[in-house]
Amino acid sequence: MIEALVVAGALLGGFASGLTGFGFGLTALPLWAFVIAPSTAAPLVIVCGIAGQLQTLSKIWHVLDLRRLAPFVGFGVLGVPLGVMLLPRIPADAFRIGLGVLVVVACSVLLWLRIATRRDSTRTGDALVGFGGGVLGGITGLMGVAPTIWAELHGWGKDERRAIFQGYNLSILLVSLAAHLIAGTFTASVVPLLLLAVPSAMAGAWLGRKMYDRVDARRFSRIVLWLVWCAGVSLLGFGLVRG
Repeated sequence: MIEALVVAGALLGGFASGLTGFGFGLTALPLWAFVIAPSTAAPLVIVCGIAGQLQTLSKIWHVLDLRRLAPFVGFGVLGVPLGVMLLPRIPADAFRIGLGVLVVVACSVLLWLRIATRRDSTRTGDALVGFGGGVLGGITGLMGVAPTIWAELHGWGKDERRAIFQGYNLSILLVSLAAHLIAGTFTASVVPLLLLAVPSAMAGAWLGRKMYDRVDARRFSRIVLWLVWCAGVSLLGFGLVRG
């Protein structure tokens, strides 16, 4: 039972990551939560997320603008430890409910508005969004929410937003991997699960990347928004149940 859910979660998470450039943990964790402790699930999410991201990175390398990505990544990395530090100091369930409501409302409005005109963002705005995403990543693990909404507000194209999502999330995952290695959370019990999850995640990422080639820009935008909308509902529901 445990092995089957680990493989299924990794496949679904890899597919979401391969299709959108983010969302591995968001998709895999609901299944893994039934059979894996959070302390074990976190290293799995990080390693599988990195494996899937690296596998598909070459496909969007041609549109990856490192100068443009720098404000997102630089300030996102600074935001992660702040989020981790704030986590024990704020009412966790109240925060989840508030953030869940905000994400659901924002994504619902964007799905209804259907923004089509592309607008350039400012580097200051990119840095603030990257920092906010890093803080949210440290508190909830959902670092992709802020860049997703930012991209939709500016009407970015499919490859353009995919490059930002993937470059940003891969960078934050690598920082998280280093933090977990330093903290010693990669115990011997994680290794057998990694041997099951990593190949499954890579297979799912391959399938998701194939689907990405067949999805037009409008559908891609809506898929990403619905994925983040589901994250908001999950946060809201979890906060209400716990509260």
